[in-house]
Amino acid sequence: MKPYERYRTRRLLLALTAAGGLLLTACSGGGDSSEGGKAADRDISGLPAPAHGDEDGTSEQEDQDREAAPDHLSTFALDVDTASYDYTRRALADGRLPDPSTVRPEEFVNSFRQDYERPDGDGFSVTVDGARTADEDWSLVRVGLATRTTQRTGERPPAALTFVIDVSGSMAEPGRLDLAQESLSVMTDRLRDDDSVAIVTFSDEAETVLPMTRLDGHRDEIHDVISELDIRDSTNLGAGVETGYETAVEGLREGATNRVVLVSDALANTGDTDADTILERISGERREHGITLFGVGVGSDYGDALMERLADKGDGHTVYVSDEDEARKIFCEELPRNIDLTARDAKAQVAFDPETVEEFRLVGYDNRRVADEDFRDDRVDGGEVGPGHTVTALYAVRTDPGAEGHLATATVRWLDPGTRAPHEESGDLETDALDDSVRSANRSFQVTATAAYFADALRHDDPLLPGAPRLGELAEHADDLADRTQDTEIHRLAEAIDTARHLKRTDRE
Repeated sequence: MKPYERYRTRRLLLALTAAGGLLLTACSGGGDSSEGGKAADRDISGLPAPAHGDEDGTSEQEDQDREAAPDHLSTFALDVDTASYDYTRRALADGRLPDPSTVRPEEFVNSFRQDYERPDGDGFSVTVDGARTADEDWSLVRVGLATRTTQRTGERPPAALTFVIDVSGSMAEPGRLDLAQESLSVMTDRLRDDDSVAIVTFSDEAETVLPMTRLDGHRDEIHDVISELDIRDSTNLGAGVETGYETAVEGLREGATNRVVLVSDALANTGDTDADTILERISGERREHGITLFGVGVGSDYGDALMERLADKGDGHTVYVSDEDEARKIFCEELPRNIDLTARDAKAQVAFDPETVEEFRLVGYDNRRVADEDFRDDRVDGGEVGPGHTVTALYAVRTDPGAEGHLATATVRWLDPGTRAPHEESGDLETDALDDSVRSANRSFQVTATAAYFADALRHDDPLLPGAPRLGELAEHADDLADRTQDTEIHRLAEAIDTARHLKRTDRE
């Protein structure tokens, strides 16, 4: 019997037992049935209760009630966004702490590429590991998913990219439109001859300044359009998105990856500023034409929430750039890598074993939760993932004292981008595979934990994750990791933690 089949059998037996208990309680007229099963995804140490919500991440009471049911499952759509972490680093560099609402732990964690084993072909590999924390019976459990490495440029399908560029007054700030122009120019030289590019600009109105144009023989024309972009008036984001998708549909190429790339500070202030209306437009084009969205955020003032919702609704993801090096990396490395898709509507479900697990909590993914029963419903939206990506989810897990044996099974389900045939892959974790402590775990696990602890500290005055160190101790550990690995990205993480520590200390004084 496979691990997830064994788990389903246990779940059925537990449900039957719980149903019998409820009947007995009802007949006797006494007892408290509010506890549910022992491994329910309940509040721990004051962590925010997870809640299933609608497509836009809003929560309903009935979903919260369902979350308290003893199903021992945690289900979410995959997410490869990283904008929250990069925007936090920008805020700290500007001498201010980020608004806690803009701090999304999963985006901190997913900002660091992991060394998970890669699958041989399309699809995912599944790695499940963990380490015990300083808090008694609590562990951090990591679910790592990885796609195949990036194909060589000539092996991917051609791209049809519609760039929607914000040219409103706020984009005049250095590091916004000028950064986008420089990056787009470099990217134009690196795309293939059989790729196509369209450009839409928007301020108080939107305009298609370049219809879908193949690069072969037209690079100079594209360069001229990019160089002539200039600043205008207000930010009519709704008009920009609508015109961008209309242009993408007009230039739709069969057999190509059709994508809208939105470059903006997402500070809509004129025209249609209602997020739901803009989001519905994206949703319709996604369903009918399969056009995905890549959101690139810029600027010290940035509409983080709107950009994230746009990307989620548009089956894409968001990044944030604040300097030339980051912009070149995004436009010249990240975007070309994301032209191809490995998986559509990808979802993960983690089944915790009720014989060993008391309770658990998924860290982050607050607006990516999926109802457990919708895991294999392929009509329910998931996440889109390209080659070369890694996706990490971290759980705080409390095990039964002295528990031994099977701890969890993680399963990822996705649809083939071309045929939409469903596929699944699973991985398991046993209690004896847990490292003795986070500090003794492998380097990549320590980086994951450090990023999650950092996000936790920025969201809450008092750390809530089990075993969370104070910022001073976390900064020291990050410095040590950076010195041992000589990894530039970990050095930047250590600097951000240290800056946050000083800013929090100043706020208290």
